[in-house]
Amino acid sequence: MLFQQQQTHQQEKPQEQQQPSQQQAYQATPVMQVAQGGNRNPKNMPMEGDGREWSSGICSCVDGGTCCVSFFCPCITYGKIKHRYEHLQEQGYPDPEHGGGCSSGPCWGHCLLTSCFGMGWVLQIFNRTDIRKRYNIKGSGFSDCCLSFWCNPCALAQQSYELELEEQSFQV
Repeated sequence: MLFQQQQTHQQEKPQEQQQPSQQQAYQATPVMQVAQGGNRNPKNMPMEGDGREWSSGICSCVDGGTCCVSFFCPCITYGKIKHRYEHLQEQGYPDPEHGGGCSSGPCWGHCLLTSCFGMGWVLQIFNRTDIRKRYNIKGSGFSDCCLSFWCNPCALAQQSYELELEEQSFQV
């Protein structure tokens, strides 16, 4: 008799485990929203197997104001680019503050690295690589490193312009 009760009890357990509790049955599943973004090639640059060229050359400095700020205070331009890129990446639309103010975490990090060690340009390598990948632009980590080191203001202006083109595509 004791043996039969144990068997019956063991047979009931799997049935209990099979029925989900109310908490499990009605628990909401988180939904991931995918940010689409705007036109990532608004100038219709020709695409090749390894990507396309930048929309502006490294020496073209399309926006004189960005070039000047990048030359005298690269940390400000870097911080704004970083914020604009992250906003486009996460939200799928342009940052209404166009990069925010002059005082942001990335800006201060760049400023500190530049002031103390002369190494703020290292942060720009990763930002440039991310932007290059977002827009399927030709290049390599080595070219990103060289341009961030030797052509710092021009590289920042080039990145800013690429973001600007996508941001403008939302206004059409």
